[in-house]
Amino acid sequence: MGNVLGIIAEYNPFHNGHLYHLEQAKKMTNCEYSVCVMSGNFVQRGDTAILDKWTRTKMNLENGIDLVLELPTVYATSSSENFAMGAVKLLDSLKVVDYLSFGSENCEIDILNNIATVLYEEPKQFTSILSHELSKGISFPKARENALLMYLNNIQKYSNIVNQPNNILGIEYLKALKSLKSHIIPSCVKRQKVYYNSQHIVDEYASSTAIRELLKRENFDEIRPVMPDSSYMLMRQQFENGTFVEGLAEFEKEIIFKLRTMQTSEIAKLPDVNEGLEFAIKNASDNYNNLYDLITTVKSKRYTQTRIQRILVYALLGITKHDMEVSKKVVPYVRVLGFSSKGKVLLSGIAKENPKLNIITSVKKFMDKSNNKNLKSMLEKDILATNIYTLGYKNESNSNLDYTNKLITY
Repeated sequence: MGNVLGIIAEYNPFHNGHLYHLEQAKKMTNCEYSVCVMSGNFVQRGDTAILDKWTRTKMNLENGIDLVLELPTVYATSSSENFAMGAVKLLDSLKVVDYLSFGSENCEIDILNNIATVLYEEPKQFTSILSHELSKGISFPKARENALLMYLNNIQKYSNIVNQPNNILGIEYLKALKSLKSHIIPSCVKRQKVYYNSQHIVDEYASSTAIRELLKRENFDEIRPVMPDSSYMLMRQQFENGTFVEGLAEFEKEIIFKLRTMQTSEIAKLPDVNEGLEFAIKNASDNYNNLYDLITTVKSKRYTQTRIQRILVYALLGITKHDMEVSKKVVPYVRVLGFSSKGKVLLSGIAKENPKLNIITSVKKFMDKSNNKNLKSMLEKDILATNIYTLGYKNESNSNLDYTNKLITY
């Protein structure tokens, strides 16, 4: 079998920047096969995917990905650290992946690796600085950024590295590879023309954030040039069918209902909730009936909006600190969403290399036959996430799609 490229993505939705990254990554690594670990229907910044995981799988396969695997929801909705660890752990477990490619604002992999080494080894001086920064009452990401700059003692060299979202995620991938002692070789592609949260369109490039905002305004003329034709047509079809979800606000009543029926002690068991944050969340849910006011009231210098949104997703999906701790101790299952003809060959190679690997091509068979309680519990979260996600559709809202939808083949 030829070289295998691994990619971790949300593809929310798949656009020209993603296609550029995929094509460049293949050239740089000389890989014959590609496998993508993709978030499902809820994503890492504490939000929903705008299109369901099967539609995005079709986009992937039509644009050159050979095999699409779902990143379990518990990882997909986690902090960047657990998101990266879960995805890298999944890729590493396949035993066939040679390279992991990610996008980066700077793409100076040696510098990114230096930072990852500090975070992995956690030298005493660094942890002492980090503790001091956290004592100021600022958020963990900002405290860590400050601590890294002080520890590395070169603000000019590192300041524009540790505050960029793709760099941060890349650093977490590198740290995960170190932690797992993985043989996968990291590679990065410089992000082109527009950055992660940019609202601007430059030539044929726009961020996923910009595309989602344009879709909300039904501005299709601006969207079409920045997406591959096949991806645009799939997205337009879902929009016309009313089978898309604009964002987490579609579930604000469900979330507030859930929080109002939870005891404060139950909110305290949600991941990312500590230092009495449960009281602020409970109070806000009792006094507001929309997510904007709830989030605005709870967020602070210490607790970012993204962190609060992730907590709301945990409440909606019933994800607890215990679930998160279990996710850190297990090797995730390999949930297949779709594959091309080359992907079918790749999947056979994976199964041959790993006869004991939990490869899921039928959710029903796995749930009926598996004796692994931890993995079944994780998969139940994926099933619930889909069942809740479809409630956000404008039109039809079928449940149990994880049981009834077929594998996507291309």
